[in-house]
Amino acid sequence: MPAPTLNPDQAGRLGAIVDASHAPERLATGFRFVEGPSWHAAEKALYFSDIIGNAQYRWHKGDGVSTFRAPSFMANGTTWDPQGRLLVCEHAGSRVSRVDLAGHYEILASHFDGKQLNSPNDIVVKSDGGIYFTDPPYGRNATHGVLREQELDFQGVYRLDPETLELTLLVDDFAGPNGLCFSVDESRLFINDTVRQHIRVFEVAADGSLRNGRLFAETGGSEPGVADGMKFDRAGHLYCCGSGGIHVFDAEGERLGIIRLPEPPANFTWGGADLQDLLITARQSIYRLRVKIPGHCPFVPGLTIPPNNKEM
Repeated sequence: MPAPTLNPDQAGRLGAIVDASHAPERLATGFRFVEGPSWHAAEKALYFSDIIGNAQYRWHKGDGVSTFRAPSFMANGTTWDPQGRLLVCEHAGSRVSRVDLAGHYEILASHFDGKQLNSPNDIVVKSDGGIYFTDPPYGRNATHGVLREQELDFQGVYRLDPETLELTLLVDDFAGPNGLCFSVDESRLFINDTVRQHIRVFEVAADGSLRNGRLFAETGGSEPGVADGMKFDRAGHLYCCGSGGIHVFDAEGERLGIIRLPEPPANFTWGGADLQDLLITARQSIYRLRVKIPGHCPFVPGLTIPPNNKEM
């Protein structure tokens, strides 16, 4: 398998973050549309979704792939909460749910203002336990969900209170909100838009609301791939799926380069004992690529290294 391609004028900058001589390793394949990866450090396992396959799986180096949950209501994005439970965005159910590793399942959010959510897509948790998720309409088509009309007339971004389950609409002017992540210090929330192919950034107020939104970076292009999964590494580089692969940006929104893979990536997470494994969900396959700077993951069950420590 070829090594990831770096543009010649960008290889120096991106080469300090990603080793261009290392080829991505395919860990598993044969799925229909993989998404929602979340690393479990204690188990040394990756949990991920196959949206069209209507199942969630677990990959472990020694055990291979096993089914975690099926049906999954066409699960998409996932993340861990502080208690080590998996929060799940459901396309078919238009819900946010929570499931522990013993299989106990509960619905956290399904409606806003008396109307069914569109199709929760991606999800993150702040250190105070607040749950943030995007709600585009993609799970309401026949390809990636269940064909049906929208009840809401906007595509929102929400905060869900983990105790009261009160749902607060934060932003409603996205065309297709998708990936989202907090900056390492949680002072800003980054949200990308699949339709507009860009990333916006917002300041996070003390009450969890968002303000002063602005354009941060563009992810478009002529190659396959759209703005989708997005995360920071510990040094403050922003990784975001986009046209041609995974785009890597510096703190000012300047693109350092693009990590290109054999299949267009939809999402990724950080894994391994040092969080230097970039674990990528790309269409039918799962890939692993070593990076030089650990990723930033607020909640990883069993993680033994300080998740918020920027010191290398």
